[in-house]
Amino acid sequence: MVPRRAAVRAVSIATLTIMLAWIGGGQAWLGRIDPALALPILALPMLLLAVWHRGEAAALRWRTLVAALVALAVMQALLGLMLAGSAAWLQLALVIAAGAAAGFVADRVVQWRRQRSLLPWLAGMALVIGGFAAGHLLLAGLYRPAVALVGTPAATMLTGLPLRWSGSGDIAAIIANGAGDDPALVRLEAMGPLSLVDSIVDPVPPPGGALLIAHPRALAPQELVAIDAFVRGGGKAVVLADALSGWPARHPLGDPRNPPITSLLTPLLGHWGVTLGAAPNDDDGVQSIDVDGARLRLASAGAFERLPLTCRTFADRRIARCPIGAGEAWLVGDADLLFAPLWSPLVPGAAHLRRADTIEWLAARLWPGAGVAVFQPLWIRARAG
Repeated sequence: MVPRRAAVRAVSIATLTIMLAWIGGGQAWLGRIDPALALPILALPMLLLAVWHRGEAAALRWRTLVAALVALAVMQALLGLMLAGSAAWLQLALVIAAGAAAGFVADRVVQWRRQRSLLPWLAGMALVIGGFAAGHLLLAGLYRPAVALVGTPAATMLTGLPLRWSGSGDIAAIIANGAGDDPALVRLEAMGPLSLVDSIVDPVPPPGGALLIAHPRALAPQELVAIDAFVRGGGKAVVLADALSGWPARHPLGDPRNPPITSLLTPLLGHWGVTLGAAPNDDDGVQSIDVDGARLRLASAGAFERLPLTCRTFADRRIARCPIGAGEAWLVGDADLLFAPLWSPLVPGAAHLRRADTIEWLAARLWPGAGVAVFQPLWIRARAG
């Protein structure tokens, strides 16, 4: 049994850990309730608990630590089930194991015999700082998505978005500073082999490959025929068709180098029995939606007003998965899906602190086995169609 005073302390420490994970761990900022986001901050509440029980007997200290960890597990599991429909048990088990280790080390530091020296204080600081750094390093590995296997056929990308040489339109600046490719293109190329082409007719996508059509410029009839033949022949395609693109234009209005303002894929979509509606006039904000557990963020996305009955829809028909002949096409009514500010991590370089699964979701559809990690974000529920 744990005395009442110790039980109150245990619940207080568990509550503090939950609050630190919510704010300092990034759950609130990311829209996630991942138990694993508590890993980097575990050392601080465990150290506080050890200081709180510095004069207590060893048996009581250990019972209180166990009670705090049990309370933490229950509270975090309930939050996950209420907000996301899952407790993420594997993540939770790792957090409890790490909490036990941090609690043991914190107790040894606080019970250090040389209390009059600075060594226990320095050791406590090292525990908190080291735990923070080690926690983020561990999370970076656990959330790192798998890349395409060696030998996987390249995905072919056709786009009118300024993804290549996106830093500047000035040739001299490109030569001096490098291509400056858009972050979306950089990330996709890191996930698997990607061929960015100007025409889908020559070269055609390789057998077993996939096709990513991201808001292209007007396509010639033979290109539309080639896309249709590729998909109907068993190919996979992801099509981003934006009724009103919000992609920033680097050139004056009307300059053909800017991305198309609206989708020019109407002939292809119409041939597939699909009609993309106009972008909503009253929706200027970013919308978070969930597709099979993945979080995507859209900006003023249009809905598909007409779809074949065999299509499966998501997010109020803003995304659809349609069988086309022997193949399939994922249709997204928003090319801004690729816009880096919508999916880039909260902290630059810390991909495990991502705000959306955009790149991972695309990778999983372009290359078999890509985009999957040991830990997946546990997103707080968003509106889903």
